[in-house]
Amino acid sequence: MKKILFAASECVPFMKTGGLADVVGALPKEFDKNEWDVRVVMPNYRGIPEEYRNNFEYVTHFYMGVGPYIPNVHVGIMKYVYNGITYYFIDNLDYFGAWEPYSDTRTDVERFTFFCKAVLSILPVIDFRPVLIHCHDWQTGLIPVYLKTEFAANPFFWGIKTIMTIHNLRFQGVWDIKTMRGLSGLPDELFTPDKLEFKKDANMLKGGIVYSDFITTVSNTYAQEIQTAYYGEGLDGLLSARNQSLFGIVNGVDYALYDPSNDAKIYRNYTERDHKEGKAANKAELQKQLGLEVNPNKYMIGLISRLTDQKGLDLVRYAMDKIIDDNTQVVVIGTGDPAYEEMFRYYAWCNSDKVSANILYSDDLAHKLYAAADSFLMPSLFEPCGLTQIIAFHYGTIPIVRETGGLRDTVIPLNEFEDTGDGFSFSNYNGEELINTVNYSKYIYFEQPELWNHMVARAMEKDLSWGVSKKRYEELYNTLIGR
Repeated sequence: MKKILFAASECVPFMKTGGLADVVGALPKEFDKNEWDVRVVMPNYRGIPEEYRNNFEYVTHFYMGVGPYIPNVHVGIMKYVYNGITYYFIDNLDYFGAWEPYSDTRTDVERFTFFCKAVLSILPVIDFRPVLIHCHDWQTGLIPVYLKTEFAANPFFWGIKTIMTIHNLRFQGVWDIKTMRGLSGLPDELFTPDKLEFKKDANMLKGGIVYSDFITTVSNTYAQEIQTAYYGEGLDGLLSARNQSLFGIVNGVDYALYDPSNDAKIYRNYTERDHKEGKAANKAELQKQLGLEVNPNKYMIGLISRLTDQKGLDLVRYAMDKIIDDNTQVVVIGTGDPAYEEMFRYYAWCNSDKVSANILYSDDLAHKLYAAADSFLMPSLFEPCGLTQIIAFHYGTIPIVRETGGLRDTVIPLNEFEDTGDGFSFSNYNGEELINTVNYSKYIYFEQPELWNHMVARAMEKDLSWGVSKKRYEELYNTLIGR
């Protein structure tokens, strides 16, 4: 039995702010339990729903010193088995007593420095020695560092391998070196340009990249992009130096959660065989619910996103007046930058029968939009992987994307002459290209309905489940552990 530990700051169904939680929640379930013992460790946030918290099993607790600034702190261990996977929760009310997982950078750097050392410290206590620890994003970046420095003298930890997965390189856990030394207890010689130092500060993600055995990102294209100055967020040189140990693996989607044939959250279930009728019924009901004109002939564009510049919303701002017309409806779900929130509220106020701005996140409403919309808009500035377009495929909703990161890897642009492809795309970060691409999608929808239906069928048949990606991870795991 090969023992693997996933370490992450969030995981569905316990805590979610983004796609990281979906990955950590879905991937462990995919491995053959006769061959792999995959467990997950995360913080025990107060915001974890009581339906789960009330069933947590107390394992034990102890006290641990992290660094001079954190000399003696409580480490509690809770345990819960869910869907056949064992989860451990690091309990410390001072660090994880909030309802939300993240705060200001200084607070987060301290709490996740503690988390990284606690993850390693609990392993002998719970009698679980993994052959590999799979670390996710900067919040776990110091695990490989501690493993190969402070914990290297303990025979229990000898030979444990690590993989560092970068979900979004923009977030790195950067703070000044003096504070990081005090928080982490790591020696001065680690805070050098070839290790944790980054522009005269300390960088937790950089530590994970330097000290991990393999590095992965969440798409092949993103793995290449982050080795360039434009996308590399200051770490492109390091990532280029480690390119032989850098792999891109596209995220999958848990089709058990996103399946229009049995999704209880949508108005009417459907399959590829009856998608025309099914999507029309869902569109009519959503139009009614959101106060849009109830008309089956409207072209509905969906957008579900964090409302940030990363998501290409500057292009949307430029294009919005030309996207909205008498034949088009736009439905937005998301929160984020107040400027973008107000932009969508403004357009909804001016065009109440054509635009619906839902400045919130509702999983229930999101499912309804996947089923009702004709297309999904994702004009991202950069996109490590993207899940929205993958989910949209399965609901027969056609993505309109910019060719970057995982969007480029998953969406095949339509070739109307050969009747191939399952989406629409444009290459340059340019508002006119976005407008032209949206207009082209409208032309196909209204003037070439047979071609459109062929696209929908190909989209729904596309397999982007975790079963495909899991095989790539298994190959990496086996390469590292030598079996």
